[in-house]
Amino acid sequence: MSRYRFTVAYDGTGYAGWQIQPGQTTIQLVLQDAFCGISGTDGVKVHGSGRTDAGVHAAGQVIHVDLSRELPPTTFVRAMNTRLPADIRILDGAVVEAGFHARKSATGKEYRYFIYQGTVLPPHVRLYRAHVQKQLDVDAMRQALDILVGQHDFAAFSANPDREVETTVRTIFDAYLEVDGSDIMLSLRGNGFLYKMVRSIVGWLIRVGRGDVLVGDTQAVLDSRVRTAAVPTAAPQGLFLWRVAY
Repeated sequence: MSRYRFTVAYDGTGYAGWQIQPGQTTIQLVLQDAFCGISGTDGVKVHGSGRTDAGVHAAGQVIHVDLSRELPPTTFVRAMNTRLPADIRILDGAVVEAGFHARKSATGKEYRYFIYQGTVLPPHVRLYRAHVQKQLDVDAMRQALDILVGQHDFAAFSANPDREVETTVRTIFDAYLEVDGSDIMLSLRGNGFLYKMVRSIVGWLIRVGRGDVLVGDTQAVLDSRVRTAAVPTAAPQGLFLWRVAY
């Protein structure tokens, strides 16, 4: 058996998220079926760097898989992409040491979230942007975002994952907002992210940008360590798992 690492991009619109669920079509399930077809066995297990929710996309998800059929990684990339639907693609691959793990070996991740501000949302971006009609105060959003950079307990910006979490303390290494016409792009890079943490941060920043809450309220919410309705969860379609670091 050889262990392979692959980078995967996908449009999450038509899927019930990353993780295999009974009776649902998921990214992990489709990948496993394709790998099983190539390897000629039903025992292939795909391990991802993390889960993404229904409707969430990836530009750089990383997976690892153990395969008994040894072929050059480029051959697997070509073979997989002929079997996969057009909304999932393997971008590259490599043979790695047996100790490599897509999730446990990761040292950080970058997520990007895209917002379109304007009265009318162009149809061609409707699956990849959150739509905000009101003009947002980007400077205020940046000030609030700066408060969240560093090591904090992000319990107030996460949701219950229905599983035990050892700690809700995470470190955001850096974060920034870019504006390009009607598009706003938020980048968050950290050592790890809680369930719906990025979408919760974006939901709060949109409230700041609208003037519904003050920049200074960000620290109070963070210090509360309690998730309330004051922090909404932004729409899934604006979110991309952009890059995983090792």
